[in-house]
Amino acid sequence: MTVAELAKESGATPHAVRYYTRMGLLKPMRNPDNGYRLYQTSEVNWLRFIRQAKALGYTLHEIQDIMQDRNEGHSPCPRVREILQRRIKENRRQLQELKALQDRMEKALLQWSDMPDGVPDGNSVCHLIESVAAADKTRRELNG
Repeated sequence: MTVAELAKESGATPHAVRYYTRMGLLKPMRNPDNGYRLYQTSEVNWLRFIRQAKALGYTLHEIQDIMQDRNEGHSPCPRVREILQRRIKENRRQLQELKALQDRMEKALLQWSDMPDGVPDGNSVCHLIESVAAADKTRRELNG
């Protein structure tokens, strides 16, 4: 199969097929007559696997490691579980950070709803943003 045929058969783009080939995730043979890359039918399954793993959040380097385990005759399942467990923890942390950011943004917008627009006076850039830092400092002083 050519790059285009593999892409069509697997649902990937030709660009993705070429990129995965450069990374070593796909291993085509070369046509001795014209130098074109030729992929075996089994590469369709590899490419589908890569796309499924990416959809679960695995990076291409992690997928390489998973495929290497398999190629060496080892079960990749322990690595697959460990990566996903770690990624879930990272995602939860990021979600908490995003939630805190969203709360700060909504609070600031509410605080600004009654404030007039200001013009920089040489000591201030935007009093809206600066008012948030001032309010935070006041809260810390009252609570601390």
